[in-house]
Amino acid sequence: MPEANGAESVDRFATLPSGMRICYRDFGDKADPAMLLIAGLGEDLTFWTDSFVASLVARGFRVVAIDNRDAGRSTFVAAPPPGAWRQIAARPRGDSYALADMAQDAVGVLDHLGIPRVHLVGRSMGGMIAQTIAATAPERVLSLTSLYSTTGARKVGQPALSTIRLLIAPPARTRTAAVRAHLRITRHIAGTGYPIDDAAEAAIAARGWDRSAGDPAAGVARQIQAIQRSGDRTAQLRRITAPTLVINGDRDLLVHPSGGVATVQAIRSAQHVVIPGMGHHIPEALVDPVTTYISQHAHRVGEGGSHVRIS
Repeated sequence: MPEANGAESVDRFATLPSGMRICYRDFGDKADPAMLLIAGLGEDLTFWTDSFVASLVARGFRVVAIDNRDAGRSTFVAAPPPGAWRQIAARPRGDSYALADMAQDAVGVLDHLGIPRVHLVGRSMGGMIAQTIAATAPERVLSLTSLYSTTGARKVGQPALSTIRLLIAPPARTRTAAVRAHLRITRHIAGTGYPIDDAAEAAIAARGWDRSAGDPAAGVARQIQAIQRSGDRTAQLRRITAPTLVINGDRDLLVHPSGGVATVQAIRSAQHVVIPGMGHHIPEALVDPVTTYISQHAHRVGEGGSHVRIS
């Protein structure tokens, strides 16, 4: 991933008091306001594409992207993954972690870097983690952007049956199979308005496979378990005071758009942007509009405002 000056950012590591070793990359001018990017289920930090990161750096932000635990080059926990029946029944193992633990990982990276307050941007599961930080560590949060995420309430934000059928397929055990699986699910959830770039998506999946420090299938299962263990977080979200922007598409087959509506309803004064034709994916065609919404929101907060101007 290129920084604003053309230099390549490198993987760095923060060893936290919990024992977690979290991989991160740090882009842009350290004098600029910090923005933390938190990726979704099974995604490593490179799923935030070069153009997405570069767009935010160019708009005046120091951008930090992290690998969540059980993804990328961060720690893969030792606990066994939940079996299929536990995932279907939403019955986490007793040794499971929760979204709150993943939120503490992210805050730990901020501590490691000496960043007191940050603009949070999370997508899907990363949106849930960002929401958790905003609710439990409000003093660390300048603004929150929640991308195609939800509240954990069972009646909203649920995947389509067609998506569930794809998700319960046997996990990929080779690089080639992982690329094929990524292309299959991404084509399905990307929305109707923005066809995916097969070559670019194949490269993203291959890079993610190569960077994985553990068993990706087990990591995904434990992350799903963390979401399930955390349950309905609506009451927690009502505690969020950070200026909040919620962005989702109207064609999301992984997190139904009702999840975005519920998030806006739960967070006081949250603003909502619904992008027609967008699904559970940020294609190249949407990088500029999405990063524009995010940067306008964050800069407005920096100027003392409390709301994003939606145009």
